Amino acid sequence: MRTHLEAGGLAALALSCLAAASPALAGPADYVSTPIVEQGEREIDFKAGTAKLPDGTRASAQSVGLGLGVNSWWFTEAYAKWQHTPGDRNRFDAWEWENRFQLTETGKYPVDLGFLLEIERPKDRSEGYEYRWGPLLQADLTPRLQGNLNLLFEKHIRASEPSAAELGYQWQLKYRWQPSLEFGAQGFGDVGPWDDPEPKSQQPHIAGPAIFGRIGLGGRQAIKYNAGLLFGLTDGAPRQTLRLQAEFEF
Repeated sequence: MRTHLEAGGLAALALSCLAAASPALAGPADYVSTPIVEQGEREIDFKAGTAKLPDGTRASAQSVGLGLGVNSWWFTEAYAKWQHTPGDRNRFDAWEWENRFQLTETGKYPVDLGFLLEIERPKDRSEGYEYRWGPLLQADLTPRLQGNLNLLFEKHIRASEPSAAELGYQWQLKYRWQPSLEFGAQGFGDVGPWDDPEPKSQQPHIAGPAIFGRIGLGGRQAIKYNAGLLFGLTDGAPRQTLRLQAEFEF
């Protein structure tokens, strides 16, 4: 289909540009991106999270975004982001522009494939621009169990200190019990520079139980949510992370 070929071309072009371009670790409000795009969907998206760090202090983050399904293969969203770090007040952190491209027709192949491209402009200009990009994979493992796996690269460009691209991941399992309440698990982590991973004890890996749901409000309006309670699996990870995402679709 022509639109999917166009999407593939855009994704490939973005990847080739960025490959020549040090990401932040997954934040408390990070979330699992999915490859499916719905044309005409509009949403207001709120994300929040708090994490207990290895030293016992706490960090938190929030974001608010406005998104649009431009067509059957491209969803775009703009975010404003805030964060609170130990010893500092809650403050505005960055603007972010997220783009998701659906590269295969939903359900046509065993794995639905998409591509993510995010560009972030931190308030601290010494951090330059942060890019994140990579494939989004989704599959029905059984008639009721859905799995997601995303492999994402991150890199800062035009920053005051040069850094290498780092490799991170997201995964998710979701059991479709009923539309308003589904349950499963989520996990996040990264290995550091993709070509020279950090020692495993320093890598931040977290995972834990999660819930999901969609509550219809009539017409195209609905509230979608997901939340997770994640636990550190390595010494370099937060001890516990509580995260929430809520979307108002209209």
